[in-house]
Amino acid sequence: MFQSFEVTARPEQGPPRLAALRKEIAREGLDGFLIPRSDAYQGEYVAPRDERLAWLTGFTGSAGFCVALADIAGVFVDGRYRTQVKAQVAADFTPVPWPEVSLSAWLKEQLPDGGKVGFDHWLHAAGQITSTQKDLTGSGIELVRCDNLVDRVWEDQPAPPMNPIKAHPIEFAGETADSKIARLSEALREADCTAAVITLPDSIMWLLNIRGSDIGYNPVAHGFAILHAEGKVDLFMAKEKVAVPLDKQVHVHAPDGFLDAIAELDGQVQVDLSTLPQAVADVLQDRMVDGGDPCALPKACKNAAEIAGSAEAHLRDAVAVIETLSWLDEQTPGTLTETQVVTRLEENRRKDNALQDISFDTIAGTGPNGAIMHYRVTEETDSLLEDGHILVLDSGGQYLDGTTDITRTIAIGKVGDEEKACFTRVLKGMINLSMLRWPVGLAGRDIEGIARAPLWAAGQDFNHGVGHGVGTYLSVHEGPQRLSKVSHVPLQPGMILSNEPGYYREGAFGIRIENLVVVQEAPALPGGDAERAMLNWRTLTYVPIDRRLITTEILTKAERDWLNAYHRDVAEKIRPRLGDDAQLWLDAATAPL
Repeated sequence: MFQSFEVTARPEQGPPRLAALRKEIAREGLDGFLIPRSDAYQGEYVAPRDERLAWLTGFTGSAGFCVALADIAGVFVDGRYRTQVKAQVAADFTPVPWPEVSLSAWLKEQLPDGGKVGFDHWLHAAGQITSTQKDLTGSGIELVRCDNLVDRVWEDQPAPPMNPIKAHPIEFAGETADSKIARLSEALREADCTAAVITLPDSIMWLLNIRGSDIGYNPVAHGFAILHAEGKVDLFMAKEKVAVPLDKQVHVHAPDGFLDAIAELDGQVQVDLSTLPQAVADVLQDRMVDGGDPCALPKACKNAAEIAGSAEAHLRDAVAVIETLSWLDEQTPGTLTETQVVTRLEENRRKDNALQDISFDTIAGTGPNGAIMHYRVTEETDSLLEDGHILVLDSGGQYLDGTTDITRTIAIGKVGDEEKACFTRVLKGMINLSMLRWPVGLAGRDIEGIARAPLWAAGQDFNHGVGHGVGTYLSVHEGPQRLSKVSHVPLQPGMILSNEPGYYREGAFGIRIENLVVVQEAPALPGGDAERAMLNWRTLTYVPIDRRLITTEILTKAERDWLNAYHRDVAEKIRPRLGDDAQLWLDAATAPL
């Protein structure tokens, strides 16, 4: 199994670890210490060695941080994790709603007389530190660089990952590393920059057409890179990892030479202050130009080979999901558990030789567990799928030709009318966004409300973004593209995103429906403005949506027509790939409303 159901953190482990950390804080003459969920590479996902936040607090979410002071330890989490954090941390830790409550505002309240708060300058982005220090002006509170105090007290901290990289074939990449280096170097010259610093693992993997396995479920390797305007790359990665030949323009160096190389750079250096470690900013100082990660946008706009590979990966992935849903419907309510569903789904995905890993821990939350947005089932939380439950099944695979991410909400036995009404509102939002055409130049924040509107009309909403970017055999969460209230990056052809509205009622049930879609140029319409370019979506995910949960009269005719057409496409594309039993199940699941 790729996925483990082991309990990785327990609330009762937190208090003694916090006490040990506080001794180190006092020994350093500090009033507090910041513990982020990040590593020196500033990606979203971290290796076991860098799971400091989970080790200290018990909170295992993919975003958040802790501030440990002498008499209070705040755990800052966003709306996705408000339910989860309550179950994972001990009473010694205080959940803080973030970003509604900022780090600086909280520190001012807790340290009214000022104080010194330590931080590891490798684990915090320069933009974050600069912004926080500015907000703390006049408060008497100072952010102080220091050794990592968690590492001092974490006695059995895992070693850094040292897994070898592998080449990503041109048939899937669609462009050589040499070509990517050349066009990004030209952009640096046009911006009058001599170099760019790249720390995000997926950016380095994309640029050099390589993949790794340093982080679970993400085919990336740890390293740093400097892209030079003259068309070469200095890669700072442990040489034992570099097990394949790299492009002739790529020169490999030991990681401990990275800061010295940064110090030797002349002229303006392009950086992304939202991901650049403060340790690097301390060396670059006034030579920095905040022009963003040079790989981010080119990586987000997939080429024809990447889109074709992703589309094919989704068709094969749909077979595994549909075979699992067909099997699930054969089971009697009350006889099956969440882990059995996860295991069966992974077994079906493993039938595909192109599968390299799953793309994240499968979320299989039944009944109240479905209301925990990023629920991870363990041996201790494993629950029966009981009559009247609805199951949130969110999963994905990492295939050589693409990354998948799909959520379906499934009826278990006889489900109540309230759950069906909520499900239908979520479905309406997902359909309306799927049908949308929009003018070139709009960003995720401009259109994401389309998916929320049916819930808003009922006085309901959900506390996560409508969608995130997705890589191609890379990170399942990819920037800069997002369908989010805070996303200002214009959507462009080739960007792959998720369309996943949801609804969650704590202690009762959860709902989420997710397809992956790719931005494309929309065809002109009769009577439309000829000069006004428009975009729309091409759907990549083809798995039935549970008709048993739909209150049909709530749907408009256009919404019913879209769903019936979608189900016809599912049957046409996937049925020939299925076994006999799954074909019969699919026939019923895709029958028109």
